[in-house]
Amino acid sequence: MSLGQNLQFLRKQKDITQEQLAELLEVSRQSVSKWESDTTYPETDKLLQMTNLFHCTLDDLMQKDISTQYVEDKNHYDQHKNQFSKWITAGVGLILFGLTMCAFLSTVLPKREGLDTDMISTIVFFLFVVAAVAIFIVTGLQDSYFAKKHPFIEDFYSEEEKDNFHKKNIILITSGVVLIIVGLIIMMGTEAITLPEYIGKNKINLEDLMSSVFLLCVTIAVILFVYAGTQGSKYNIKHYNLMQDHNSQTYKNDKKKGLYCGCIMMVATMIFLACGYIGNLWKIAWVVYPIFGIFCGIIATIIDRNNNEEES
Repeated sequence: MSLGQNLQFLRKQKDITQEQLAELLEVSRQSVSKWESDTTYPETDKLLQMTNLFHCTLDDLMQKDISTQYVEDKNHYDQHKNQFSKWITAGVGLILFGLTMCAFLSTVLPKREGLDTDMISTIVFFLFVVAAVAIFIVTGLQDSYFAKKHPFIEDFYSEEEKDNFHKKNIILITSGVVLIIVGLIIMMGTEAITLPEYIGKNKINLEDLMSSVFLLCVTIAVILFVYAGTQGSKYNIKHYNLMQDHNSQTYKNDKKKGLYCGCIMMVATMIFLACGYIGNLWKIAWVVYPIFGIFCGIIATIIDRNNNEEES
């Protein structure tokens, strides 16, 4: 393949026009057009600029068929995984937002005879849970169908795409951690705040209100973490392919993690309900979820570490 054909292919892969490429290289559009038609050839400094822009070698650009180095996403894997990531993130966000609303309503709803505010807030929470469960079921079935239909995906992501996501991932994780810290600072600062008179008359507990704000910060942070995690797994096509091989250790370990974490979260839900209905501790019972979530993370880490030791 000629230089012109390689240049045209790379430009289209990067989804830029001749005018845009000309601006990046500080030449005229006519020059780019002549290069692509092999009428003229670019100077050495422009060739070096192109190798940096398209992340290829000078030898590949000048002499090889560079199109053979690119793999197309024929199965629309990227589109499917993007949808999967968004819906799973939405499901997790609904559950945590339901917890936030539960705590908030328990704080702001007026205490009246015949009005069980704790029960109302709990019902609201379970409505969010029902919506989240529906999302998980539909999304899970769609993902299972896609995996059965496409048991092997050739890695088509470029190093540039992976590097760009890594930078984005750092921002997402950092933002989530900062949000949690901000939420903690807000809770710690409640003692320095004097309540307005009208809030005191309505008997709104400031600490409970700030707990709801903290929960909201945690909710947004977890949404960022889940989205970063699901997007990160999208780029790990090797893991995806191993998961379709039911004899692989990766598949067995992931099944084990799913079983253990599922049991742990079921226990967490039972404790949450018991604390609420038996001890009427709805306002603080939510803490079982982040605590047991940490246990899930620890177990998953141990399983992955054992897997790495076995492979080595």
